[in-house]
Amino acid sequence: MVAGELGSEPAEAAGRESASGPERTPQAAAPGRRIPGNKGIWVGISCEFVEFAVMFIIYFVARAHYPEAFQQGAERLSKTAGTVITLLMVSSGFLIACSVVAMRAGRRRASLYWLIAGFVVALGYPVAKLLEVQWNLAQGIDGEAGIFFTVYYYLTFNHLVHACWGILGMGWVLARHAFGGYSAEDYSGLEALASYWHATDIIWLILFPLFYVLA
Repeated sequence: MVAGELGSEPAEAAGRESASGPERTPQAAAPGRRIPGNKGIWVGISCEFVEFAVMFIIYFVARAHYPEAFQQGAERLSKTAGTVITLLMVSSGFLIACSVVAMRAGRRRASLYWLIAGFVVALGYPVAKLLEVQWNLAQGIDGEAGIFFTVYYYLTFNHLVHACWGILGMGWVLARHAFGGYSAEDYSGLEALASYWHATDIIWLILFPLFYVLA
């Protein structure tokens, strides 16, 4: 019986190791394999990228035909406004990323505070854009001021629309977060928001040099 008991202990230990092994392995490998957010948000992000890819083609075609108009038009834009919008976009994206990281660590309250900060900063974008447009109009820069400004308004207003969708989504995620809708085990909605906002950030980081710097 002693031998039988000794023989059963390694078997039980091996059974416990084999039982615990599959539990640890997926958890360790999950961050490297899983796609953040959900499939729906990535469909939306893909559509957004395709839409702006077409717009960028329009930009480069127009620039190839009217190089002087693009050079002169860029000099009339407010680089300060473009820089402020860039800082607002990047800063809000950073704060939302911090919210996701805090939630992964199980710090729900800290995650909520980071998200509130990101939401407040993101709201500065449409405000800054409105002030920029008012300044443009005061300088006689409207959609009929030339081909450069037509393309400029078309692309930047489309980006503003996508950003406003992101801000509305941010408000929804913030409301859910405040009522305990996310946890360290389930935060895909928060990740989806961060993914969309980062995609919108990337597009602006392309628009900013094309209109305010390189043109």
